[in-house]
Amino acid sequence: MKRMHVFVSGRVQGVFFRAHTRETALSLKLTGWVRNTDDGRVEAVFEGKDEDVEIMMEWCKKGPPYSIVKHVDARKELPTGEFRDFQITY
Repeated sequence: MKRMHVFVSGRVQGVFFRAHTRETALSLKLTGWVRNTDDGRVEAVFEGKDEDVEIMMEWCKKGPPYSIVKHVDARKELPTGEFRDFQITY
């Protein structure tokens, strides 16, 4: 199990970044959440199998169509198993 906490910078709000993140995370059977931050970034926590989290991290570097990802700040955390699914939070 692996857990990553990420902040994605660039044109990532208003381009369905959160919705696509949720779809991708669910397809990889990851748990966690994603949300917009007040400073224009997107923040997310991904938890799941190591290889699936790594696939998600690569996806975050590109994002969905119409987004422009400039930077991904990621830090590894200890997995907690606290999540049941992957949700968009507000």
